[in-house]
Amino acid sequence: MALLSLQRAELADAQALAAAYVKSADDLAPWSYPPREIEPYIAGQHVYLLRDKNSQDIIAVFTLSGIVRGFFQSAYLGYNAFTPHQSKGFMREGIQLLLRHAFNELKLHRLEANIQPENVRSIKLVKNAGFVKEGFSPQYLQVGGEWRDHERWAIINNMWRSE
Repeated sequence: MALLSLQRAELADAQALAAAYVKSADDLAPWSYPPREIEPYIAGQHVYLLRDKNSQDIIAVFTLSGIVRGFFQSAYLGYNAFTPHQSKGFMREGIQLLLRHAFNELKLHRLEANIQPENVRSIKLVKNAGFVKEGFSPQYLQVGGEWRDHERWAIINNMWRSE
């Protein structure tokens, strides 16, 4: 298995990240679509790149968005695995790196992932990472121009156990 690192994306990563989205477009649809503009995407939220430490290839991207501080200490989690790195166990390790960062360094209390019910692989990923299904949200999020139903999965920092 590859040695992986999780790093905050920088504007210098924009071209490589855009290329990863283009290369993976067929595999990501209908669950996810690339950001319209990659530089504002990187600058506007917490975007993390999962990389192979040896080749520096971008394996996946994780995002933490809608971070609310104060009494809430919560964020939304998003992620995409890029072609040809799917189904190799990289996301299982990557989500653990992201959770460690979110809970230990960012001091978040809760992460929420909203997943289309048909996206079985994504549900399996969060479930195996310790997320709990909290509910169902009809027409929750617009994906690919359509309002789609989502399941709401969440993890609280004291529920997470580092692997």
